[in-house]
Amino acid sequence: MQPLQTLRSRTVVLPGANIDTDQIIPARFLTTTTRTGLGASLFADWRYDGTGAARPDFALNRPEARGCSVLVAGHNFGCGSSREHAAWALADYGIRAVISTGIADIFRNNALKNGLLPVVVDGDTGGWLLDNPGVEVTLDVASATLVLPQGRSVSFALEPFAQHCLLEGVDELGFLLARRGVIEAWEQRR
Repeated sequence: MQPLQTLRSRTVVLPGANIDTDQIIPARFLTTTTRTGLGASLFADWRYDGTGAARPDFALNRPEARGCSVLVAGHNFGCGSSREHAAWALADYGIRAVISTGIADIFRNNALKNGLLPVVVDGDTGGWLLDNPGVEVTLDVASATLVLPQGRSVSFALEPFAQHCLLEGVDELGFLLARRGVIEAWEQRR
């Protein structure tokens, strides 16, 4: 995982509420246990038509979405099943953060374990972001703040352990492996 300390990006907006994990990555693409390659199937049923051609009107297919690493979505993003592939697909596509007024708990946990920052904001901030696609925002993981284009700073909740892992670019296993010597010494003493 790449460390995530400060992220400055334009936003791409999916305004719909209740975007579930089957919409994020349809079940037919869950045949892999690797994290790579799933970005091509991200929002597949919305991004592509029946022939596999890109739908030009879909937000991620628009030219202004190129290079955006912050997704702004409607309320209750990531609801549905517990598939970790949803977080993998977003990260593989290049999304590093998802901002919404509500993010499903299981998706939130999967996102954090895979270096993807889930940011829950208040209704006014979320509404403004939904109404202003393509604005440049800055996310600071150390201070757990979102800075909007006009300079307003919005705090968001981020557990200390998840914050540490994002800042260091490690997952839970990497965190434990970095403490291998301490763990082995403790086992020796027992």
